[in-house]
Amino acid sequence: AVLLGVNTAVVTENNPAGLRLVGAGYCIIYEYIYIFETNRMRAVPTWIDKVHDRDKVEQCIYDLAFKPDGSQLIVAAGNRVLVYDTADGTLIQPLKGHKDTVYCVAYAKDGKRFASGSADKSIIIWTSKLEGILKYTHNDSIQCVSYNPVTHQLASCSSGDFGLWSPEQKSVSKHKVSSKITCCGWTNDGQYLALGMQNGVVSIRNKNGEEKVKIERPGGSLSTIWSIAWNPSKDEHNDILAVADWGQKLSFYQLSGKQIGKDRALNFDPCCVSYFSKGEYIVMGGSDKQASLYTKDGVRLGTIGEQNSWVWSCRVKPESNYVVVGCQDGTIAFYQLIFSTVHGLYKDRYAYRDSMTDVIVQHLITEQKVRIKCRELVKKIAIYKNRLAIQLPEKILIYELYSDDSSDMHYRVKEKICKKFECNLLVVCSQHIILCQEKRLQCLSFNSIKEREWLMESLIRYIKVIGGAPGREGLLVGLKNGAILKIFVDNPFAITLLKQATSVRCLDMSASRNKLAVVDEHNTCLVYDIRTKELLFQEPNANSVAWNTQCEDMLCFSGSGYLNIKASNFPVHQQKLQGFVVGYNGSKIFCLHVYAMSAVEVPQSAPMYQYLEKKMFKEAYQIACLGVTDSDWRDLATEALEGLDFETAKKAFIRVRDLRYLELINSIEERKKRGETNNELFLADVFAYQGKFHEAAKLYKKTGNDSRALDMYTDLRMFEYAKDFLGSGDPKDTKLLITKQADWAKNINEPRAAAEMYLSAGEHMKAIEIIGDHGWVDMLIDIARKLDKAEREPLSKCAAFFKKLKHHGYAAETYAKMGDLKALVLLHVDVYHWEEAFELLEKHPEFRDDVYVPYAQWLAENDRFEEAQKAFHKAGRQDEAVKVLEQLTHNAVVESRFNDAAYYYWMLSMQCLDIARENESKKEEMLKKFHRFQHLAELYHVYHSIQRYTDEPFSSHLPETLFNISRFLLHNLTKDVPLGISKVNTLFALAKQSKALGAFKLARHAYEKLQGLRIPARFQESIELGSLTVRSKPFHDSEDLVPMCYRCSTNNPLLNNQGNVCINCRQPFIFSASSYEVLPLIEFYLEEGITDEEAVSLIDLEAPQTEKRGIKWQEMSSGESQSLRLDDSMDDPLEDPFMAKLSFEQGGSEFVPVVVSKAVLRSMSRRDVLIKRWPRPLSWQYYRSLLPDVSITMCPSCFQMFHSEDYELLVLQHNCCPYCRRPIDEPN
Repeated sequence: AVLLGVNTAVVTENNPAGLRLVGAGYCIIYEYIYIFETNRMRAVPTWIDKVHDRDKVEQCIYDLAFKPDGSQLIVAAGNRVLVYDTADGTLIQPLKGHKDTVYCVAYAKDGKRFASGSADKSIIIWTSKLEGILKYTHNDSIQCVSYNPVTHQLASCSSGDFGLWSPEQKSVSKHKVSSKITCCGWTNDGQYLALGMQNGVVSIRNKNGEEKVKIERPGGSLSTIWSIAWNPSKDEHNDILAVADWGQKLSFYQLSGKQIGKDRALNFDPCCVSYFSKGEYIVMGGSDKQASLYTKDGVRLGTIGEQNSWVWSCRVKPESNYVVVGCQDGTIAFYQLIFSTVHGLYKDRYAYRDSMTDVIVQHLITEQKVRIKCRELVKKIAIYKNRLAIQLPEKILIYELYSDDSSDMHYRVKEKICKKFECNLLVVCSQHIILCQEKRLQCLSFNSIKEREWLMESLIRYIKVIGGAPGREGLLVGLKNGAILKIFVDNPFAITLLKQATSVRCLDMSASRNKLAVVDEHNTCLVYDIRTKELLFQEPNANSVAWNTQCEDMLCFSGSGYLNIKASNFPVHQQKLQGFVVGYNGSKIFCLHVYAMSAVEVPQSAPMYQYLEKKMFKEAYQIACLGVTDSDWRDLATEALEGLDFETAKKAFIRVRDLRYLELINSIEERKKRGETNNELFLADVFAYQGKFHEAAKLYKKTGNDSRALDMYTDLRMFEYAKDFLGSGDPKDTKLLITKQADWAKNINEPRAAAEMYLSAGEHMKAIEIIGDHGWVDMLIDIARKLDKAEREPLSKCAAFFKKLKHHGYAAETYAKMGDLKALVLLHVDVYHWEEAFELLEKHPEFRDDVYVPYAQWLAENDRFEEAQKAFHKAGRQDEAVKVLEQLTHNAVVESRFNDAAYYYWMLSMQCLDIARENESKKEEMLKKFHRFQHLAELYHVYHSIQRYTDEPFSSHLPETLFNISRFLLHNLTKDVPLGISKVNTLFALAKQSKALGAFKLARHAYEKLQGLRIPARFQESIELGSLTVRSKPFHDSEDLVPMCYRCSTNNPLLNNQGNVCINCRQPFIFSASSYEVLPLIEFYLEEGITDEEAVSLIDLEAPQTEKRGIKWQEMSSGESQSLRLDDSMDDPLEDPFMAKLSFEQGGSEFVPVVVSKAVLRSMSRRDVLIKRWPRPLSWQYYRSLLPDVSITMCPSCFQMFHSEDYELLVLQHNCCPYCRRPIDEPN
């Protein structure tokens, strides 16, 4: 029971007998600080009985035991076992069975049976239905019994031995001991049994009765162990045994036998010791004729009940604060222990007493807790700012916080006042403590020097510290006679604030010190204006009151199970709340309920709405800041906005993060800055944002802003309302409305309706856009035909959609209607209607580029290169033709289509020749390209055969051909290797064919070259095998394979470091483009002044040999060049000018070309001469066959030379030239 006020009589619910108990209680409140305190533990007798026998002789109560559920009490009284109902002390049944005094009783933990032991040496086992079921005996009187809490094994102890019995055993196992056993007890886990003996020894045994630990008390038999108990707490890490001996000591031991702490002197002989169920307190009684309460560490806390004789037994009812005491004179007293609350609160720090000797400081916001162990009875607690005062029996400890951090919970001792004080109340300030004794207040410094004293005219009922500078704090004091005073710590004079007729019960002052709230003895809350002493209002049913520290006009009071919140003069708002209000900070209310302090979060919605009803927006905002829900904030924002209090509305919308409304408020504020003052227009905007559209429209109309109303309706697609609003207005507005309606129809996926609306509003472009996007060609052609040809933009849009929808006829019709010929040409080109395009081109040649260029590109893409080339030429775009061919050539090389690559390179070279002929500025560059591409064409043409041989399983080529091709290619790969051509493949083919044809030296050379290259895995084995086997062959080449120069008749090596020229005369070899054998051809050059046409006519004359004059070769030397000249004046008619002199030193001389005069030309036979008739700007090339019997054919297109038989065979196979792919039926 919580006691308020002084000398209040309370009848407790656990006191059916109506014992009237008197307790003194006091309240101390700091700045939301509440202390309710009676520092004593109180014992309330619930029932008392006295046991006599038939002859009225008092029966000693030797032992007591509770049934585990606490409903029954088993008593050992005389030679009977008595069973009581613990609720009211009714004797349920006396149990008879023993023939002598019953010394001990014990109940099993499962509640099924209990045992009693007697001086008649017997043990009786009883059921919970109070029936005896078993009896067994010892050789001496039974001293104590105890049930194992886990196995329910019973230990029974006599003067000379102890026995262990369990229900499943038939016999009892007994063990002898050296001294009389006085008490026993099992550990919580049931593993060990402790025996207390007359000789001062505690013997700890296992379940089999074997001794494991022996504890000897100093004093031996003079310190008889009279009672022991194991601490039942589950929080303790070790088993702790409390030992009470007749050396008048209380000591504690671990299971290992190690003592915990020092002995506690008792000053009496203890007869019984018993723990509370959770192990926090000990009850002890004995020769001092009283039961006393101790902490678990043995600190005495107070008396439970004084008796007239020795207390032989005391027990604590399981899981409760009830204690039963049994005495020598037969008294059984059943007490309820009431532990008074000792505590204090300052702002969000709450300090309270725990386990009577500890102080716990709790931070109500962060829920952090810190425990301060005092190890003595805590009598009073006071807390203020960073100070904490704790009164102990002989001293007062002053603590301070380590730091100024608001969340710091670390306290240290600042001062100790080692002096005993008797006072009703304790208050602490920054530099003082204040003691209250009835009417007297004393102010002491922390050095225990009394600095000041105040004597009141009546009892002090209430004290509150109201803050102030350190050392000058103010106290608010309420007296029993109704006087309310203000006292300053540094001022000896008290100031009377006001005096009322009724006694003060609770006080609080508002944040600004202007108002005072008082709760009187009639539970009325009265609020006064301090300056005028006027009573502002009063409210009934209050037991405590607190002002809100963050809001001047709000207070709360509790009473009758309700919390009441009052703002200004508005009606009270109620909600259910148990306990006492002791503080009110923002939206948190600190509430003391029974012994627990809690911070309750209370939304301040009700007072906020009270302010809103009165349009007091700023005050409502202040309340909302204390703590309201999001929906409350939104309501406040909306109300303030409608009330045009934009500042409050903005703050509230910021709280709910509503960007839409914040943008509106910002725009209104900007407009205000620009000079707009029409509040009705602002309100119209607000209504429009809130969805009150008709009210907004009325205000827009009223303020002359009809267009804004129209915009609002059309933006919201409320077209019917818009039409009603317009009535029969301006046709421009109507047209605008239809357009907006069409926009809306488009957005909601009704495109056909939208298109029709756009057409009716004359918005052709938008209509065409929708119709075209949906592919409605019928509607589109209809519009195109109806539109005037002057409306070019919509018509071109129609045509674009026709093109997109592949209706090219309609597109052409539309372009024709517009007269846009260029667009029409481009249309034909886009869809590859070349005939129509060329037809238009005949009439309008200015579009030549627009047709020929795309036509040529299309031809090139379709592999019609010759046509493409012509088209590019017609368009004058030779560069583009070259680019297309270059790309195709590159692709062919990358894809290993070397035959195609050769052909494309040849095509490219001819393109370059055309450009060189037509464009003088590019002539030199293009001729370089021509020679490079010709060279590449020949290399790729040759490599095609090598690649087929290495990559494909079968080859159509003869070994000699592959042998010649490989050599030809290697001679040309001395510097750069073109992309795609593999030197490995070429050497591999050469090695294989050389070996096959007997050129073993060359084969060895090829294999050695291969060793220095990275070889693909598929060739690795073949090459290694070839390298080995070729070593078994002779180290020379077959003479049949050695090539001969037809000019100087020198035999040349198979691999020539000079390339494809004679090592002696440097004459370039001419190869057959199929077998790559050396042809018997020598190139000759014309003397200066002889034209190609003249040379051909001279050769065609074929003058008879007899008419020839003797002509001789004459070596000419001029400057750096050498030449051989056939001189007419030479006389030897037999010397052939083509037979070079063999005077050339091998590898020493430079190449001397054959130059012929007109006379030599005239002497030549037409059959022996082959002419490469290159187009300009190239010169023709002339070749003479030295073996006229060997038939040689030259392709008239690419000028490649072939043995006639090979050429005819290849032409029959391919139906064209194998090199340039010229069809055989094509004219030269």
